[in-house]
Amino acid sequence: MDQQTLEQLTNELSEQYFHKPFLDHVTFNRRLRTTGGRYIPAKRVIEINPKYVTELGEDALKGIIKHELCHYHLHIEDKPYHHRSAEFRRLLQVTGAPRFCGPLPSEATKKRVIYQCKDCRAQFERKRRMDTKRFRCGRCGGRIKEI
Repeated sequence: MDQQTLEQLTNELSEQYFHKPFLDHVTFNRRLRTTGGRYIPAKRVIEINPKYVTELGEDALKGIIKHELCHYHLHIEDKPYHHRSAEFRRLLQVTGAPRFCGPLPSEATKKRVIYQCKDCRAQFERKRRMDTKRFRCGRCGGRIKEI
């Protein structure tokens, strides 16, 4: 999908679900890693993660665009546009936009490291390895071992 098609799709979704035009910019941002998209209020720009389009398809893209358009239109109207606001949640329900996007399939297959406390047996996992000699358990302060 190219830039012009993305802008056209965004404008169509804005007209269809919000009955208002989308007058600003929408772009693909390859540097986004853990999110499907984001709205930047200072620039009034919507950025979309292209990995979601290639891995999950156009339906996921439409959901992400609708979510970001909820932020956009509430911001334009000077209403609370953050995830925790009641108006934002209500608008998500009306438009059928997802509140959060799921993880990418390519990210789910990556190896995670599991650690366990030697004292309280609490387990936790991380994407990156950590130095077990330097860090201790957050619950009881015991030593940590890698499983």
